[in-house]
Amino acid sequence: MALTWIFVPGGSCEYGDQGRRVPVRSLRWTATPITGADDHPLTRVSHGEAAAIAVRLGGRLPTSVEWEWMAAGPEGRLYPWGDRPWRPDLANLRESGQGRPCPVGVCPEGATTLGLLDVAGNVWEWTATTVMGDGAIIRGGSFASPPLYAQCTFLNAAPVELASPGIGFRVVRDL
Repeated sequence: MALTWIFVPGGSCEYGDQGRRVPVRSLRWTATPITGADDHPLTRVSHGEAAAIAVRLGGRLPTSVEWEWMAAGPEGRLYPWGDRPWRPDLANLRESGQGRPCPVGVCPEGATTLGLLDVAGNVWEWTATTVMGDGAIIRGGSFASPPLYAQCTFLNAAPVELASPGIGFRVVRDL
C-alpha cells in the first residue's frame, strides 16, 4: 500500500469546552484514511488493530487534539474545507444518500487547505485519545452522520473493541 504523506506544521490548538490552548507539534499525516485494496477506507478494525497497523506503517494514531488541529488549521475552520455549509460534493454524509463508505478522494472539494482528503464524512477516524469506560475518541463523522458531526470540533467516542464499518483511521508520523 503506497501512502502519500502531507506535512502539517505545528501550532497552538484552541481545544475543549474551555478553549484552552494546547501546543501541537509538526507532523506528517496520511493524505487519506488508510485504505484497503479497493481504495475504500479500511474499516471493521478495532482501536487496538488500528494502532497496530499504524505502527507497522511507521507511525501512530493521532491524538484528538492533533486531529482537530489538522482539520481546523490555525484559522480555526468550522469544517475541514472552511466555514461554508456542507454540500454533497464536500463530504459523504447521511444527507448524501450514499448509505456506505465510498472510495477515498471522491470529494476533493472537501479537502483541507493543505490537501488532506476525507477528513469529514465517509468514516469516523480512531484517535489515540482514550476516554473512561474503555473507549476512544473518534473524529470526523461518517456516511451515516449529519453535517453537524463533520465540524472540526465535534467529538464522539466508541468502545475500543468496536470494529465498525463506519470507523477507519489515518496515521501520523513524528518528525
